[in-house]
Amino acid sequence: MLVHMVSEHASPLATLGGEDAGGQNVHVAALAEALAGRGHEVTVFTRRDSPGLPRTVRTRGFTVEHVDAGPAEPVSKDELMPYMPYFAEFLAQRWTEDLPDIVHGHFWMSGWAALSGTARPGVPDVPVVQTFHALGVVKRRHQGGADNSPPARRRLESLVARRAHTVIATCTSEADDLRALGVHPFRLEIVPCGVDLRLFRPDGPAAGRNGRFRVLSVSRLVRRKGLDTVLEAMARLPEAELLVAGGPARRDLDRDPEIARWRAVAERHGISDRVVFLGGVPHEEVPALMRSADVVVGVPWYEPFGMVPVEAMACGTPVVASAVGGHLDTVVDGTTGLLVPPRDPRALAGALRRVLDAPGWCRTLATAAVRRAHSLYSWEQVAQGTEAVYTKVADRAAVPMGEARS
Repeated sequence: MLVHMVSEHASPLATLGGEDAGGQNVHVAALAEALAGRGHEVTVFTRRDSPGLPRTVRTRGFTVEHVDAGPAEPVSKDELMPYMPYFAEFLAQRWTEDLPDIVHGHFWMSGWAALSGTARPGVPDVPVVQTFHALGVVKRRHQGGADNSPPARRRLESLVARRAHTVIATCTSEADDLRALGVHPFRLEIVPCGVDLRLFRPDGPAAGRNGRFRVLSVSRLVRRKGLDTVLEAMARLPEAELLVAGGPARRDLDRDPEIARWRAVAERHGISDRVVFLGGVPHEEVPALMRSADVVVGVPWYEPFGMVPVEAMACGTPVVASAVGGHLDTVVDGTTGLLVPPRDPRALAGALRRVLDAPGWCRTLATAAVRRAHSLYSWEQVAQGTEAVYTKVADRAAVPMGEARS
């Protein structure tokens, strides 16, 4: 198939760890590569955020096209909606010249741009598949007044959910939320995110150790990711150190205001001598960090899927994760890791203590975790599941809806 992916803010070429660069970037890049490996021709459309970027880039078997929509500079995704009509106009023009078999929107604004582009005069009908990666209703539920999404998100996200030909949820809890938004089960599929098993594996080099029990956090440094919970829990584990991977480049750590704030939190808990902020770590260097850790911790308030726990599982490192979102699907409590309530430092400290005090049991967890990651979450399996959705959508689009339902 000729597949056009739309990922307006999450470029597959971006450096990870920034405010808006994380799991979605990895997902889009890895899925595009895996689909290309299965013989599909894939192009990813993403917004130009630097004037020096070329119009097109060929990488890992797929193509990235940079779209001029708004200033050619970084813009927070919560401020991008005014530029989406320009993005939609570009797509409409593109599709009058080169019509794909499937359009796949990633995130709600990409879905809006894709559906708007297909609705422009002169654009032939093309089915749109949508993956949200995060839902505004969930963000609002957990962040309340701190949610800085644009006011139109709730209405337009619901519109995209109802109008897309098929919506792909990445986990069971997201599917439940999508049904509540009005997505008919007939148009809803579940395909999880994946992990690069060539990169994330138990064997391979490990980062250096200093003898302390090592807790590792790999995350964007935004409040909802729960780093404050981790720092408070660490105060109860005096023999352990915490490594935090994420945020700005290491050279910029000492002048970054968010890092200063997090360091102040560590100081307040009396653990600043046991917390190391690594800054943004290149994706290919993360496995060595994970293999060096005794446990990888990820306790966000909410999580649409959560790729880090699966990556840690694939490395054979025990996981302690919050019992939210995709973690409920990926981490089998007591078998491949431990689940704890979000925003509960006492419960997190207790779980970390269990891991610290039972190295033999941890090896059992690690073995089961590797087996689960390999059996369910390879990108080849995810691409195969996504391809099956594309085929079903394309076949359904070729016949009247009533006949397709029968």
